[in-house]
Parts: sequence; C-alpha cells; structure tokens
Amino acid sequence: MDFSEKWSNVPKAPSLKNLTEGSFGALKETQHAAVQDLTKAHIESFDHAVTEGLSRVVQSIPVLEFTFRKDRISLAFVDATLCSPVVSKGSISREIKVFPAECRGRKCSYKGKLVADVTWSVNGVPKGTIKQTLGHLPIMVKSKLCNLYGMSPKELVEHHEEAEEMGGYFIVNGNEKVIRMLIMPRRNYPIAMSRPKWKSRGQGYTQYGISMRCVKDEHSAINMNLHYLENGTVMLNFVYQKELFFLPLGFALKIYQELIKGREDNSFYKSCASEMLRIVMEEGCTTRSKVLNYLGERFRVKLNLPEWYTNQQCANFLLDECICIHLKSDVEKFYLLCLMTRKLFTYAKQECMEENPDSIMCQEVLTPGQLYLMFLKEKLAGWLVSVKLLFEKRCHRLNTENVMKIFNLGPDLSRPFEYLLATGNLSSKSGLGMLQNTGLCVVADKLNFIRYLSHFRCVHRGAAFAKMRTTSVRKLLPESWGFLCPVHTPDGEPCGLMNHMTASCEIVAKSLPTVSLPALLCSLGVTPVDGSPGQAFSDCYPVVMDGAVVGWVEAELAPAVADSLRRFKVLKEKKIPPWTEIVLVPKTGKASLYPGLFLFSTPCRMVRPVRNLALGKQELIGTFEQLYINVGILEDEIEPGVTTHQELFPHSMLSVVANFIPYSDHNQSPRNMYQCQMGKQTMGFPLHSFMDRSDNKLYRLQTPQSPLVRPYMYDHYNLDNYPSGTNAIVAVISYTGYDMEDAMIVNKSSWERGFAHGSIYKTELVDLADKVKGDNNVVFGAKSDDLRVKEKLDADGLPHIGSTLQYGDPFYSYINLNTGQTFVTFYKSQEACVVDNIKICSNDTGSGRFKRVCITVRVPRNPTIGDKFASRHGQKGILSRLWPAEDMPFTESGMSPDILFNPHGFPSRMTIGMLIESMAGKSGALHGLSHDATPFTFSEESSALEYFGEMLRAGGYNYYGTERLYSGMSGQELEADIFIGVVYYQRLRHMVSDKFQVRTTGARDKVTNQPVGGRNIQGGIRFGEMERDALLAHGSSFLLHDRLFNCSDRSVAQVCVDCGSLLSPLLEKPPPSWSAMRHRKTVCTLCGKSDSIDSVSVPYVFRYFVAELAAMNIKVKLDVK
Repeated sequence: MDFSEKWSNVPKAPSLKNLTEGSFGALKETQHAAVQDLTKAHIESFDHAVTEGLSRVVQSIPVLEFTFRKDRISLAFVDATLCSPVVSKGSISREIKVFPAECRGRKCSYKGKLVADVTWSVNGVPKGTIKQTLGHLPIMVKSKLCNLYGMSPKELVEHHEEAEEMGGYFIVNGNEKVIRMLIMPRRNYPIAMSRPKWKSRGQGYTQYGISMRCVKDEHSAINMNLHYLENGTVMLNFVYQKELFFLPLGFALKIYQELIKGREDNSFYKSCASEMLRIVMEEGCTTRSKVLNYLGERFRVKLNLPEWYTNQQCANFLLDECICIHLKSDVEKFYLLCLMTRKLFTYAKQECMEENPDSIMCQEVLTPGQLYLMFLKEKLAGWLVSVKLLFEKRCHRLNTENVMKIFNLGPDLSRPFEYLLATGNLSSKSGLGMLQNTGLCVVADKLNFIRYLSHFRCVHRGAAFAKMRTTSVRKLLPESWGFLCPVHTPDGEPCGLMNHMTASCEIVAKSLPTVSLPALLCSLGVTPVDGSPGQAFSDCYPVVMDGAVVGWVEAELAPAVADSLRRFKVLKEKKIPPWTEIVLVPKTGKASLYPGLFLFSTPCRMVRPVRNLALGKQELIGTFEQLYINVGILEDEIEPGVTTHQELFPHSMLSVVANFIPYSDHNQSPRNMYQCQMGKQTMGFPLHSFMDRSDNKLYRLQTPQSPLVRPYMYDHYNLDNYPSGTNAIVAVISYTGYDMEDAMIVNKSSWERGFAHGSIYKTELVDLADKVKGDNNVVFGAKSDDLRVKEKLDADGLPHIGSTLQYGDPFYSYINLNTGQTFVTFYKSQEACVVDNIKICSNDTGSGRFKRVCITVRVPRNPTIGDKFASRHGQKGILSRLWPAEDMPFTESGMSPDILFNPHGFPSRMTIGMLIESMAGKSGALHGLSHDATPFTFSEESSALEYFGEMLRAGGYNYYGTERLYSGMSGQELEADIFIGVVYYQRLRHMVSDKFQVRTTGARDKVTNQPVGGRNIQGGIRFGEMERDALLAHGSSFLLHDRLFNCSDRSVAQVCVDCGSLLSPLLEKPPPSWSAMRHRKTVCTLCGKSDSIDSVSVPYVFRYFVAELAAMNIKVKLDVK
C-alpha cells in the first residue's frame, strides 16, 4: 500500500456501525490494512533479509583457504536459499506444509531449511559444488517464506489463526518471540563527539574524536573512531573480533594535498598534516607498497590468514574488513577519511559543534531482519572454519565422497538461532558491532490486543544504557517530535529508554540502487570529487551520498540543488527513491553543525509522512532532515515563504496506544503515561481463536463493550474486534467512606448482572517422555476399577471436558503397558476450575504415541474486593465493597450508578478528560451517538463543555452533567448536585486471588529452620528490620518476641551452666545392656557432670551460628543467669 493513500482514508469520526449493521464478525475479503501495517517494519526487514540480503551475505563471505597435506584447499559459498517450513523427511502426514498454529500447539519451533551451495577447489582447480543442508532457521510468521503469506481472512481462520493475524514474530518452542528494535548510531555518518574517558587511551590523547559506524550492503557493521592527539596528529581506531586496534592515520592516507582543502592558508593545518606524514617517513615507509608491507607485518598475527599470503595481501584484507567497510574502492575510502579528518580538526578547534549521539538525528534502528542477517553471516563463516578443522582431524583422502561426509559433520545452524530467539542472548565472536549481547528478544504476550501490538512499535535504546548513572540518555529531545511518542514510555527503570514509534512513523526496509545519482548531481551543478569547483574549497559544501564523498557544491548553488532533489523525490522522478533523506546543513558563520549536503537512501532509518505544501503531496521526511525543515501543524500556523510542510494531523506525535486515550489533551501529562501502561494490562479480548490456542495464560473479559466515547483512531485500527472494557455509569460522590484513597464502590446488582466478569485460561503441557525418562511403554490411560479415579477420569486417563476440578481431584493418569501399573496425578491448585479443552500432541516426525497432551482449564474470575479497575485516564482504583443496590444512591428516574467514584481523585490529578468523557458518554447514550474523543478537536474557542452541555440540555438533563440524587439509606434528597455520567472502565489483570499470601505453618529452611519465603510454596512474609523498628517504637515487645522468635525458629537447647558451652552437652551413650525405655541423662563432655545442664530457648539459627564459629576455632560462652 502506498504511504500517500494510507493516511488519507482515516475515518473522520467514530461510528457505532459495528453495533447497528449486521455484518460485524463476518469475514471480509482482505485483511484490514491499518492493522497489518503495525508489524510492517518487522516483516519487510525480514523479507528483505531472506531474499536480497541472503544472496549478498553469501557473496560477501570471504573464501576460506588452508593447506592440507601440501595441497591448498579453498572453500566458498556460492548461493544459499531458505525454504518454507515443511514436515521433516520420513514423516507420515496429509499436509506437507507446517502452519504456525500447529507449532504453537505442539510447543515446537516454526522453521525452514537452509540449503547452501559450497564449492571446493584444490590448488586452484575447481572440484565441483556440493548442495549442503546447514540446519533449520526460524521463519517469521506472515513473511514471504511463511505458509500463511497472502492468505485471506477466511483461509487464515481455516488454518486456526486470527482473521487479522499480523505476523512479525517467530515461534520458538511454542512461544511467540519478537526481536526487539534497537537504536543504533546512524550508519556511514561521521559523528563528532567528546568523551573524557578517551584521554585515558594513551599518551597525548584528547577527548575529541569522530566516531562512525560503517555498515555494508548486507548489514555487517564495524565501529571506527578517529582520535585527535595533542600534537595535532590523528589516530585511527577500529574494532576487530572484539579487540581494539590503533593505527596512525598517516598509514591509511599518506597524502598531503587533500587534507588541507578549504584550509590552504591555515598554517596550523599544514603543520599537522606534515607531522602525520613525518611519522610514516620515520618508519621508512616511503611508497604505497612499503606502507602495505609494514601494516601486513604488524597485523598478520590477528587476522588468521593462510601463511602463504604476502604482507601486502594481509594489509589489503585489513583495509577491506576494518576500515570504511561500506565503500568498495580505496579512492572512495581515501576521500571519506580526509573529510572525517577535516571535520575532526574543525571540531578540535571548536569551529563546529559536537553532535549529540543521544539525539534521534544521529540514530537509526536495528531491525529484526538486519540482526538475523548479521548473525547468519557470522555463523556461515564459522561453519567454514569448523569444516577446516574437521578436514585436519578426519580426512584421509581427498575425494568428493569424503568431502561430503566432512560437510555433513559440520555444525548445525539451528541451535544457535533457536538459542538467540529463545533467550535473547547473542553468542558471537565479533559482537556484531553492538553494545549489548542480552535482551535482544522479548515474548509477545497476548495479554490483550493493545499490549500485543505495542511490542511491534517499541524501540529500545539498548541494555547498556539502563545501567548508566546519567539521565541525559533518557531525556525527551524536541527533535524526536513525530518519530517517537512523548507519552508512551514506562515510568521507573526503563523510562526514556524504551520508546514507541508514533502511529505514522515507518522504518525504511527496501534499498534501491543509487547508481544514477552521482550523474544527476553533476547535471545539477555539483563538481565531482576529483575536480576543482569554481570557487575556493572554503566556500563550498562537500556532497556526501550514503557515506561516500561524491563532490563539492558551491554555497550559493546548494539550496537550489537540494530543492530540485526534493522535487524529484516527491514527484517520483529521476529514479530517486521516495524515502531518500536530503539534508543541507548550512554554514551559519558561528560554530554550528559541520556543513555539507548529505543524502541518505539506506534502509533502517525512521521516516514519516508530512504534506509538502509547494507540491501538494505527501513526502517522507527523515530524522536528520526534520531539523532543517519548517513544519506547521494547524492551518493558521502556516507562514507563506517560511513554512514548507504541514503535519497530516495534530495528533501525529502520538503512538498508536497513546492515540486511544480520549481527550488526552485535557489531562495532566503523567496521567496519560500511566494510561499507556494500564491499557496494556487490561483484561480484554486478546484473540478469537481460544479453542486453538495453548498459551500458558490468557485473560478474557466475558462481556466486553464498545466504548461510546473514543478517538477515531480506535475505528481506524478496528479495535472493536478486540474490546477491552465496559461502559459504566459513574457517580462522583463521597459515599460511606469505603471509597477513600482511590477505592471505589461497585453496585452489587451490576456485579450480579455480569459487570466485568472474566476468566483466565491456563494450559499445562504434560509430556510423559519427560515425566518417566527412558521408559517407552508409558501412555495415558486409567483402569475402570481404580478407586483413586472415582469416575472423574475417562478411560484414556484424561478428565472430561466441561467437568469441574476441585483441589485434590484426579487430574490425569498414565499406565505402564508392561507392568499394568497406573499412576494418578492430582489437581494441586486451590482454585476450582473447569476443563476447557484437551489437545493430543505428537512429536516432530508424527510417530509419537499417546504421550503428550495439552490440558487447558478455565478459572472463573469475577470481580472481588481488592481487584483493580481503571478508567482510560490513569485513574486506577480498587473495588472496596460490593454495595447492595437498595442502599445505593439513586436519581429521580430511579437509576442507580454502577460505580461510585470519590471526588477527591480529581483536584490533584487534573484528569479533566475524564469529566468531559463522562458528559460525552451521557449525551451519547441519550442521543444514540458515538462521540469523537480525538485530542485537539476542542480548543479555548470551541470548548467541550459548551458542546456537550448543550447536547445534555437538548436531552432534558442539566447543562453541567449533574443530577439530584436520593440517599439509598434514608431516601432523603442529597443536598449537593452529583456529577453523574457514562465512563468506559477497564478491569486490570492485577487480582487479589493472584496476590494474597497467608501462612499458618508450612515449609522451613533446612539450614536455619526459619520459614521459607515465596507465595508459590506457601511461604511466610519477611518481618524485616524496619518492621521491627515500628514495633519497638510502639512498645509492643511481646508481639515483637512472638514474630521474631516463637513464630520463626524457636528451639530449646541444652547448655552447661559451668562452662557456658552450647555444643558440649550430649546424651550419654547407652551400654548394650540398657533397655531402650531407660532414661538417658545429658552430660557435658567438657565438665563431665550432668547436674550443671540447663535448658534455654534460643533461636535455632543462633545454635547454627555457634557451630559455624566453632568450626573456625572460635569459642562462644553463654553466661546463664
């Protein structure tokens, strides 16, 4: 779908058509485009990775050469293909394709086969190509390789999926895993920055440097820095296999003229450049070949190249693999390094500003496809190396048969990929140029639809920043307007690090060839890089295209060139991709950003659509570009000649989840942040295919409703398919005192009629192969005469569907076919549940016996005292009483409210949006309307109060939404007018039944004899030091003694009064003649008497402590009085 059409058919206002038209729930011909668009960044990047990316990766893996018994063998990949998921060889099946629903149900992985063509040659003579299977790699759901690709909703439902299945995740061991999008430095752009810790890198280093992350076509990346030294020279620093290397820049450049371009008259630069060349001369490297020889000799040790390579070949390998790897030729690298050096000198002399690496202009996104490809490239290269080692160990004769055997012994790539996706940990030799190696994947939990979709819009700054003490990383910078949502970030530890993309922000996935661009630039008046422009270099801008210096453009000409390029881009002419970023950083006469004309067409950048006013069309602008563009928001802000672009709508700065908050412009901003978090914890309707799912835990609201008041983005994303709350009649009144501190009273009759009723689906996978290891003859089953089963289980040993299970009921039973013995497992949970469905699973090859089942049970969870509710404005509260309807206040028409909300919740929190929603909901209910609650629709001039007040008056109600109420207790009219209306309430997943903890007696720790902690094992609650202080301050010392002693680890110990020892009193040894009944005395082994023994109560842990001290030769004496 073209980006210009996408945002032009947004609904103008919400409508109740789903309730009035009969077609709701009937499957459409095609999927809903807006919902499919949410995971577009993930799917497109993966599609690109497994098509173009895979072939590029294969070509870029260097040939592996080694000697084997005096023969030179070289191995190389020619081609590789990834196949769609199919059943494994030799399995019995009706359908050869494997579908995601099956993998979820069987708790296995959704993966396709990777086949590579490997050529091998001996002494340069090709010996043929071998097709080699390298393992099974996880496939992203709904990508081009997925078996669901291109299916209509009807077909998806037939394959047990949602009609609106979005994809974008992998299935590993039955879990849906999403690769997180991480923020990385912008590729191929030199960033000037100062790091004080760089001074400690060696003698003469300063804090100034230029950092650059170079990325090749196939996404392999390397970080490279230029350091400025005090004597005016420059050090080049790069990372290879997680090690830092330093190299004086002169060795990489070795030419004087280019460095001083634009600075010919400045003696400082000339002297710096000469100094750099002098360092090279001192090493005796006067010619190019001598320099290469010198470098090859020094770096050879670390590069693991064959011993017959010359030093020059080693040096060329070093330059190819480590320095400006995104450029092909040495000439391009040379011009870029010169540009970086000029920028470094300008910055070191404080003539240009440093760039903020935390600013979004210097950042791009690491997409899932990119990480997948980088990891695959490293594993493929590693496969070649391990085959080389196998040759040395196993190979006796060189023939095709032996080589194929050795290839089959090579490592399988399935395990590393499954490990990466299952744990999120990256095990890699080179580190892939990333700052972190953990937390790369998260589980896409289907708690509700909003929670699920936000996983795909989330962009994380990186785990390395979470531990940083500074807060500068977390700041909300103005330049991220329109790309990252200012509201939707969690509070607490990840605040500001875990951001979410705005609804209209996209990530570039494709890359088109830009071969024709340099010629187009020259036709627009750009001088090629080796030519000389009409004016001095100091009056020109360098033109940089995707990290390669293309030429120079005169300062007067530059704005015209940029405008022409922008025009071509918007009108789709001259083969300029629509996602190109055109940035002209102007010279300002002051120290500002380093000037130049920068063009970016690389993937992984964030772009968003705005309206280009000059051409009247939509244009995609990038993060760096936005700094130099004047974008208006509303019509009256546009200044002719100044404003060039306009936002598509005022709420384009909000993320998808923040767009669902009604009237969010009337709330205090932290409340909107809270709602973004609570919207993701709502018990709603997470999916439609409950019967086909076997997730560990699913929450379901029994009677969800469509909100009366909602923003039109709610309809744009068809959220009525996955509703998450109930319209409740809320009266704002302080009644009975059971509503203090955010508690709320719920009408008991509403509760009996089903208000916010819900249930939890829990699934247990029982695999007998794990339970009874090694015994193959164990299957599910039960004997009919078994008393333990008591007709509660079927003949197959499983419970009846629809039966209720109480604590201690038989859950399932299995039988050993050899011995005929049966084993019954009982239901352990204290909560009663209903068996919802049972799925019988097999293994991957389809040959499994009756040994694996998935039992799904349904636990009814209706609201009880202590359950958490919230409105859509961050106003959370807990249910404090179910108040009988006859005692609730009622209106003149006899209506009593569902919820009583305390008025003290409003003044300090300033959630005026909730008051407006209440009035809007009331008027909507009266007139049968659904009101538009999109932010920025009302303003000071046209106020919401007037609009809804008039509607209420037209419906025969008070203008201000208040009514006279009568007390339910006495029937008298209440003196005050009570504000009452309809508010959409959400039930959150935090329930008392999951949290309460109680213990009388129970398990104790083996060592200390104290009660164990933890709710799952019926543990106690820690009475800590601060609680002890509170009881001391109250003077309640007996209670303190009871908690810390009697109820913990009180024990009676024998102590010798004379020597004060706890360890010496022991029971005397009985001679064989004594009867077992005879009384034995306790004797102190040190004093040898028994009359000095006394009993004292001490904590058991003290006795343990004394014994430990004794082991260290320290004696403890007790002074018994």
